[in-house]
Amino acid sequence: MPSRIAHMSPGPAGHMTRSSKSPRLETASRAPSRRFLRTADGVTIDAAHDPGAESSGDLAFIVAHGFTGDLDRPHVRRAAGVLARRGAVVTFSFRGHGASGGRSTVGDREVLDLAAAVAWARELGHTRIVTVGFSMGGSVVLRHAALYGEKGPQSGTGGPESAREREGRTRARTDAVVSVSAPARWYYRARPPCGGCTGW
Repeated sequence: MPSRIAHMSPGPAGHMTRSSKSPRLETASRAPSRRFLRTADGVTIDAAHDPGAESSGDLAFIVAHGFTGDLDRPHVRRAAGVLARRGAVVTFSFRGHGASGGRSTVGDREVLDLAAAVAWARELGHTRIVTVGFSMGGSVVLRHAALYGEKGPQSGTGGPESAREREGRTRARTDAVVSVSAPARWYYRARPPCGGCTGW
């Protein structure tokens, strides 16, 4: 049975002292779980959490699959299984993939899907988050890190972001990013080719 350490309060008898530390995940359920998450734009995202073999429970990997993938694909499960040796793993299906709702935007709005998965991992008590993306997911994890980093974008009004916007962005912040085979031209927006134009 684990030992418990009692902390004396300097206050009157019966006064409770609160700890500034988050409880360790050893007290939480160590069973895998699956649920639907809701993105900031209202899309339902199918997601799964595997607590992994890591005893501290503070590290979580968020796996972002490629275009046409989903969290149940064998290659996604293999990657999740390898990462679960080192920490917890959250896998999810991007919008328009697997059991998730919505339609794919080929990497544009999928940043919101990843943000929902990261926020869920933080709600579960994970304090160190690593996003790992493959192909389209690789582009999404890079964009997510830029948009949800410590110095995120200004609010849509042109002024500083509100406290609510900042809190939502902070909950979905990542601590490290791994991008594998990310396409560089997903977000390229040049003028359409014109008939007879040269110099392209």
